Amino acid sequence: MATFKYTVKDENSKTISGKFSADNREAVIEELRKRKYIIISLAETKEEGPKRAPFQKDKVNPDEIVLFARQLATMIDAGIPILQALDALEQQTTNAFFKAVLGTMKTDIEHGSSLSAAFAKHPKVFNVLFINMVKVGETGGVLSQVLDRVSSYMEKTLKLQRKVKAALTYPIVVVSMAIIITVGLLVKVVPTFAKIYDSLNQKLPAMTLLLITISNLLKQQLPLILVILIVTAVFLSRWHKSEKGARVIDGAILKMPIFGDLLRKVAISRFSRTLATLIQSGVPILEALNVVQKTIGNKILEDVIEDVKVNVKEGESIAAPLERSKVFPAMVTRMISVGEKSGKMETMLLKVSEFYDDQVDAAVDGLTSIIEPLIIGVLGIIIGFIVIALFMPILAITQLIK
Repeated sequence: MATFKYTVKDENSKTISGKFSADNREAVIEELRKRKYIIISLAETKEEGPKRAPFQKDKVNPDEIVLFARQLATMIDAGIPILQALDALEQQTTNAFFKAVLGTMKTDIEHGSSLSAAFAKHPKVFNVLFINMVKVGETGGVLSQVLDRVSSYMEKTLKLQRKVKAALTYPIVVVSMAIIITVGLLVKVVPTFAKIYDSLNQKLPAMTLLLITISNLLKQQLPLILVILIVTAVFLSRWHKSEKGARVIDGAILKMPIFGDLLRKVAISRFSRTLATLIQSGVPILEALNVVQKTIGNKILEDVIEDVKVNVKEGESIAAPLERSKVFPAMVTRMISVGEKSGKMETMLLKVSEFYDDQVDAAVDGLTSIIEPLIIGVLGIIIGFIVIALFMPILAITQLIK
């Protein structure tokens, strides 16, 4: 999206200057001609984004976007002009960056930009789905309904994300604490006992010798191990940004035991809800699939959606490539197939998303109940091994003294 500065004459030969945001120069010319203006000059201009205060983060909480969409829908439905609605929302927000974004949007709209074009200039705040739905709402004259629908969609998506995040955070924190405690024992406590045993000149049990060897190795190589872990994390992060890396890593994530199945269910729910919401709002099917592809968040699923797009362009069904992918369960593909044949695609997709939301709830509960005793058991075995290995020589010495 670019901004163009124009100078025109209206039907009364009055000179008018302003700015207009559009995808290209031709779109601006077409819009100005529709308004029966005679173009005198037209040039692309570079505009600065919203100004930030020192140390201010250019981030808006998703909950703020949900509230913004809901309130804007209510104001538009009540007949309040968009500029007045944005002005009211700008005054009430406490996020300085979001306030600046809304101020910039108001200026763009005053200069002739559409609401969707104003949103599109801030991709860090408004995602591609939000922008496309607003564009459809403007075109169809149902902006308030579309904004209400997108806010409901975002609320459900955020709720699902929080459940998954909560399910994954607990085991990550516990495992991290277990690793820190174990490394602390091996690096700090075991060497102290090793010095005592050296002074006694006694033959040590095999378990104790193994523990001391591991401790010495870890103490000597800990900086190297940390460097290797950091380099590996950076490498994987950068590799994930490439086509090949994304396919390998995202494919491995979906195949992970326990977690892979949970993330697959989340992805299917997101795919179904996003596509249903877009179709309900009147977005053409190919455009809707493009948006879903950009927001799905997994390269394997992006490739599947690419196959779906090819099928649709050739006049075939959506269900067939989904079934061939082996990523989507048979129940999902059959429901979508029924939806295509009956003309109730969005209804079927919403049923699929609701079903998988329930599945995610059940999976999260199951995951918590499985992982908690599993982690406690593994941690108990590790700590138990260390304690037994450390105290076996002491017990042996005690027996000798007796």
